[in-house]
Amino acid sequence: MIEYKSVLTTCPYCGTGCTLHLQVLDGTLVGTLPAKEHPISQGGLCIKGWNVHAFVNHKDRLRTPMIRKNGKLEEATWEEALGLVAEKLGEFKAKSGPDSIALLTSAKCTNEENYLLQKFGRAVIGTNNVDHCARL
Repeated sequence: MIEYKSVLTTCPYCGTGCTLHLQVLDGTLVGTLPAKEHPISQGGLCIKGWNVHAFVNHKDRLRTPMIRKNGKLEEATWEEALGLVAEKLGEFKAKSGPDSIALLTSAKCTNEENYLLQKFGRAVIGTNNVDHCARL
């Protein structure tokens, strides 16, 4: 009999918060099952939730940050990539002002992630130019 390891997690496809069990076999994610005991998903998942595992092991998935050097994308460390982003944002803010920067969030992020991005925009960058794809 095949033994799967089950890992309880939250679906990453939208902000609804459905809970699912990732089915792992020999260290490889092979499927998903809904969490029957969860009050949001109540034992069901949308088509995206059922197939959330498909991108994890895809051969074309980026696994490290990429930085353009001399016109060519090259692998970088997270420290390099985040440092470059901070440097470029700082330069742009100094040249054009904080209100020249806008931040766009997504329903695929959690409420907490969306909160942190707007807080970053307002407290660090100094702009209120924050928008969300689910805005009416």
